Amino acid sequence: MSSDVCATLPDAGPGEAAGAKRIPPEPASSSWAAVFSLAVGVFGLLTAEYLPASLLTPMADDLGVSEALVGQSVTVTAVAAMLSGLLTASLTRRVDRRIVLLGFTVLLIVSNLLVAVAANVMVLLLMRILLGVALGGFWSMAAAVAMRLVPAALVPRAVAVIFSGIAVATIVAVPLGSYLGELSGWRSTFLAAAALGVVTLVFQLFALPRMAPHGTAKLSTLWEVLRRPGFGVGIAGMLLVHIGHYALFTYIRPTLENVVKVDVDELALLLFAFGVANFVGTLVAGWLLEISLRLTLTLTPVLMGVAALGLALLPAGQAGYVALVVLWGLAFGGVSVAWSNWATRMVPDHAESAGGLVVVGVQSAIAGGAAAGGVMFGIGGVTTVFTVSGVVLLASALLIVLRVKAPRHRALN
Repeated sequence: MSSDVCATLPDAGPGEAAGAKRIPPEPASSSWAAVFSLAVGVFGLLTAEYLPASLLTPMADDLGVSEALVGQSVTVTAVAAMLSGLLTASLTRRVDRRIVLLGFTVLLIVSNLLVAVAANVMVLLLMRILLGVALGGFWSMAAAVAMRLVPAALVPRAVAVIFSGIAVATIVAVPLGSYLGELSGWRSTFLAAAALGVVTLVFQLFALPRMAPHGTAKLSTLWEVLRRPGFGVGIAGMLLVHIGHYALFTYIRPTLENVVKVDVDELALLLFAFGVANFVGTLVAGWLLEISLRLTLTLTPVLMGVAALGLALLPAGQAGYVALVVLWGLAFGGVSVAWSNWATRMVPDHAESAGGLVVVGVQSAIAGGAAAGGVMFGIGGVTTVFTVSGVVLLASALLIVLRVKAPRHRALN
């Protein structure tokens, strides 16, 4: 696939950069092997990010520090991911995108290897920063790279495949990490994650084509993207959706125990079902996006809002509550896919910068949603959390319907 020539589109209106917009050429054929190699990369990155959640106690005991301090390994990863998501497009604008993606996979391997042999918590935290750099950069580029691997009509499906790695990691990372930690220790678990990174690197070396840089992204490009007509209000809608979800998700366990009335064994099974529904939702969203981006953007928060309000207010019985939890997982599976596609359609000439802003928005919403959920939980328990969050999700759907632009993929000549 040639990547040295860029298609151009004229200005679309006020607030956009002067002159023609440079957009990567649409490939003549699909490179699905490359798409799947990126999905494996996302799976490896998210698995590594989630591992401390299942290994916190043995890691703290071995390093001689508190669990709270080891828990900061999650915080530094998230902060590094935010910064990397913002800066990757501008700092690597002259580098072949294949090299950049391979570099992030190398960082994943190095991070896991050095965490596995860390003698103290400072080394651990520094290596988790490396993971955050890889995670944020990889995520910010995913949808933009998909545009260069498959024809425009298939981009939603390709993005869904790539982001299915998130759903699979959500399903397997914590229970697998816990199992391997009990079997052979937490250090061996991170060595296994590094081995997965090596497999991913080999796959990507063979699968990813050369993708010469085409953009002119600078730090000022981020402001330019935010000023594009309709982009800012779209980001606001995306933030509301994610804040609503993460306020809910932070308190999923007490909800399942106190509302759905499940025991410990049933809790694990229901969380697994939530993860499987999330995976299915990711793939379904790829198909739905080919029909209508606006429908997908709107339907996901509507279904999550209905599930939240049902869990909070309806006497649905255990079977009904389980169905609502599965519906919630199914709907959230489409959120990342839909908004990543939206960003690339809104700003096809600066898709990587737009992806970086999406990463920052999502990471901010995780923190904001968890904090808001904590306040609501203190006021009125899980019922208040789910009621208010359900209203926020439905309000976000209304904002999307009324104000958020949902452009089609633009055909390139």
